[in-house]
Amino acid sequence: MAETTQKAAGRRKEVVGEVVSNKMSKTIVVAVTRKKAHPLYGRVISTDKKFYAHDEKNEARVGDVVRLEETRPLSKLKRWKLKEIVRRATLAPEVVAAAS
Repeated sequence: MAETTQKAAGRRKEVVGEVVSNKMSKTIVVAVTRKKAHPLYGRVISTDKKFYAHDEKNEARVGDVVRLEETRPLSKLKRWKLKEIVRRATLAPEVVAAAS
């Protein structure tokens, strides 16, 4: 008799990455970096992948670390939505040039 495995209902994938663009309306681009050891040489290799995510309130800024949740297709490229902002980007202090 063949056994069937059922996937847990309501499980959505989540990824954490850094916002690299927020120029579109209600859309952010998030770069997710994954680190993996090379199968033969053992050296750690990092790979980046960009995800387009829905940001309903336009609250994420470039440099923020955010958590994305998988969702139904919202457009040609958008398959994720913003779940939470994990860490805000630190703003660099503005330097005022002396006019002398």
